[in-house]
Amino acid sequence: MQKKILLVLIGILFYSINMIKACTIFSCSRGGEVFAAANEDDTTPFTRIWYNPTTRDRYGSVCFGGPDMQVASAMNEYGLFFDFAAANYDISKLKQLNIYKGFLMWEVLGKCKNVKEAIAIIKKYDYNSPSQVLLADKEGNSILINPKGIIEKKGEFQVNANCNSINGKLSCRRPEIVNEELSASKNISLDFFKNILNKTHQEGDLPTLYSTICDLKRGIIYVYLFHDYNNVYTIDLKAELKKGYRIENLADHFPVSFAYESFSKNHSLYAKESILQEMKIKGTDSTIDYYLAESSKQLPQNKNLDSALLEVALQLVKYSWNEHTHGGMWDYWFSFPKGYEIQQYQDARLTSAEKIFNYLSEKENPDLKLKNFIYEMYGYVNLIQGDHTTAKEYYNKSVSNPEDSYKVTLIRGKEILSRIR
Repeated sequence: MQKKILLVLIGILFYSINMIKACTIFSCSRGGEVFAAANEDDTTPFTRIWYNPTTRDRYGSVCFGGPDMQVASAMNEYGLFFDFAAANYDISKLKQLNIYKGFLMWEVLGKCKNVKEAIAIIKKYDYNSPSQVLLADKEGNSILINPKGIIEKKGEFQVNANCNSINGKLSCRRPEIVNEELSASKNISLDFFKNILNKTHQEGDLPTLYSTICDLKRGIIYVYLFHDYNNVYTIDLKAELKKGYRIENLADHFPVSFAYESFSKNHSLYAKESILQEMKIKGTDSTIDYYLAESSKQLPQNKNLDSALLEVALQLVKYSWNEHTHGGMWDYWFSFPKGYEIQQYQDARLTSAEKIFNYLSEKENPDLKLKNFIYEMYGYVNLIQGDHTTAKEYYNKSVSNPEDSYKVTLIRGKEILSRIR
């Protein structure tokens, strides 16, 4: 149970692109073509893709990320692209006085058409992630952004990649291979970029979960799952945005793969993902009722069911918030200031999450910190749905014994209580 909770609570204190363990990202403008491409390497499968149509305040976009709905990479309707690679910058050693109170690249994605416009926003703030991001546009411009500043492209291409440890050994050939390939070529094409991705993909414990090639001029994205470059999911972004907002599992766009399924089934989030898939087929309410009934039986085979149900409830809240904010991540989860702004709306997913949180909050649990965390989440979904009385009651429960609460539960709980007293 404790191992599961570590997964549930990962990244609560602040947003960190550190979760992207290793990636190979590059862009190139040559011969009138402009492409950007990436291998996304990580330990957590179940990649999500979500489409965010144009609103009064934001440009339309498509985002890729993990189940936590953090944006790992994205492209907007004007061909502005970004992608992150983990780095080792020690933020604590830098004097950062003007930090953006949220996810800066999300602001850039929604407000900027090109790199020039993006730089105007980025220079206003101190970049406070230990990662490095490559930002490219359809005009052929690109920059690298890290806590120490902005690096503009020199020449026709730019590479954003890192060295990572695999079985105790550093793997640094990936950026070298990209540089060698791009330096030796005269023209660029889809097949050429696919070949580079194939040469730099990873397998084993830190595999390439998915790969993308973005034709920035035409607004087309070619996606490959789990380093299989023979099957492609093609996205015409403008056409897809016309279909409206939606979240999808990336794997649903590809034929069944033994390698991907074997990797996924061995992951600790597999039980949660299986329940979510079952909800699509059998319906949300009936699926939740079934698993709550199974949980009450306390059978040996159900020993990890409560952890999976908690993760399902959190995922439903993340989905709901993502749609409510036109693609944004759950600011409250990451303790961003905007997350404390009390917004009220109704959503069936919140009601479903509330049912699970309520059940888990009433169930006997020797882990008091986890119990108080569940109280906090139950208070939160009631708050968002307008029941301030119940919200106040459960937030008070979550912070009543500080030594028995997670630090983030105390921080968030006290902040919310100060706003609803």
